[in-house]
This record gives sequence, structure tokens and C-alpha cells, in this order.
Amino acid sequence: MSHMPPHAACFKRPTLLIVGCGDVGLRVLKALGCRWRVLALTSNASRLDELRAAGAVPLLGNLDDPRSLGRLSGLADHVLHLAPPQGEGEQDLRTLALLRALALKGRVQRLVYASTTGVYGNCDGTQFDETRTVAPATARAKRRVDAEARLRWYGAQFGVTVSLLRIPGIYAGDRAGGHPRERLQRGAPVLRREDDVYTNHIHADDLARACVAALSRGLPQRVVHVCDDSQLLMGDYFDLAADLCGLPRPPRISRTEAAQLMSPMQLSFMGESRRLMNGRLKRELRLKLRYALAEQGLLA
Repeated sequence: MSHMPPHAACFKRPTLLIVGCGDVGLRVLKALGCRWRVLALTSNASRLDELRAAGAVPLLGNLDDPRSLGRLSGLADHVLHLAPPQGEGEQDLRTLALLRALALKGRVQRLVYASTTGVYGNCDGTQFDETRTVAPATARAKRRVDAEARLRWYGAQFGVTVSLLRIPGIYAGDRAGGHPRERLQRGAPVLRREDDVYTNHIHADDLARACVAALSRGLPQRVVHVCDDSQLLMGDYFDLAADLCGLPRPPRISRTEAAQLMSPMQLSFMGESRRLMNGRLKRELRLKLRYALAEQGLLA
């Protein structure tokens, strides 16, 4: 009977490349354990030790400098693309640069992309699934639609299974800027009920688990909403968080007052109302949410 040397098992592990390994990427690393060999692309040399400590092999490269990405080709079977587009324009040049690099050698079998539910624009509180047509209202959302189209083309052209995860507001108590507590402590206002919008949420740990599920179970060229089961108006979400944290509820203001007090970006979030259905997340990715309701995740 032949005995496999102890190191031989390492070569059987699939290789995953994480592009944009920030908070969610680090949670994915934790969720994967030692079942995968993981490479993590970073443009920041000061993060190399942090990524090594988390269990990844760090690679230096910058999506804004396509020449630095040549070595990515042929390195990984699976890619998790968590990097946002650049800050301006209506095309996602970062995704374009990444796909050009990956296409040089056809090793990639699966690619999972973290998109945004902003691609739908304002839906006036309608409840809908992934078959709804996109209608991006901002340049930021148009860049995401551009990225999704490029990824679908790449998947069809090169026989790669591409999963597009459309993600709403990400929160977690241990995520920088990821808990409503900070906003409540500043006393930032929310819209009065008659002007309010429906928002959708996902706990960062459930998002990381959805990414892992998509890497093994995602269907080809498929969109999946990664959101929890709660359907809350934005003001009710902050009221809930305030009550759970023992903080005063935020002041309520009219949309007219908000236009004078808030930045264009804050206003854009308050101008879009959607209620997302998450059937594919549960049925196709077979994900059982740990924090199915916002109150569970806010207490975690």
C-alpha cells in the first residue's frame, strides 16, 4: 500500500485568489480554514504581514496599474473579486484590468464578484427578485453594471462560472464603520416616516459565508441577492439599533431638511427604496443565515 507523503495533500487543495482582501476578505479566510490555498492581492505593502498572519500568500499588485497584474494569470482555479471600482467614470477599469490579466492563461474555473444592490436604482419600495432589470441612477452604480456585464462576457467567452452577488448595506459590530452605533452617537438624523425608504442589510459574517458557498455552488452567470430576511424602513433600523444599544433614537427630519443637511452621497442612499427577495441565496447557495434578522446581527 503506497503512503502519501504529508505534504502531498497540500497540492490537492484548490487555489483561490482574493482580489481586494479587506474586512470581508479576511472573514472569508477565516471561514475557509485550511481547505484552500489562498492568494491575496493587495496594493498596500504595509498589509503583507497581516495577510500572511490570516493564512494567505500576499501578492503585491494594483488594479489601477495593469502592468503590475501580469503574474496573476495562471495562478488560481477560483477568484473572489471584492475590489470596488475606481472613484469616477461609468466604466469599471479595475475589473477590466483584472479580467485582461486572468484571460492570459485560462486556468480560472469560477469567479465570484461582490456587486451592489445599487444597480437597481430607486424601486419605490417594491419587493423583487434577481430577475428585475437594472436601472442605475448614479455613476457609482453604472460602474457596477459595467463590471457585471464584463464579468458575464468573460464567463461566457472563457467557460468560467461567474457568480454575481448583489449586496446591500454590510454591518457588524467589529467592522470599521459597520455598526449604526457610531452614527447614533453623533446624533445624525434620519427621514421622517412619510419620507422614509426601505433598506436591506447583511451581516459581514453571513456575507463571507455566502462568498464561500458561491465558490462551490454558484450557478453559471447567475445573480444572487445576499441579504437577510428583515424588511425595515431606514429610520426603523436606526431606532431598533438605538434601543438595542441603549442610545437615544435619532432625530427625524423631512426630505427637504435632509437636502440642506446631508452630502450628495448620503442623499443618494436616502433616495432609493427597495425590498429584496433572497430565495436564490437559500435555495441555490443553500445558505442558512446566522443573522436572519437585523436585531440578531446587531446584538452579535
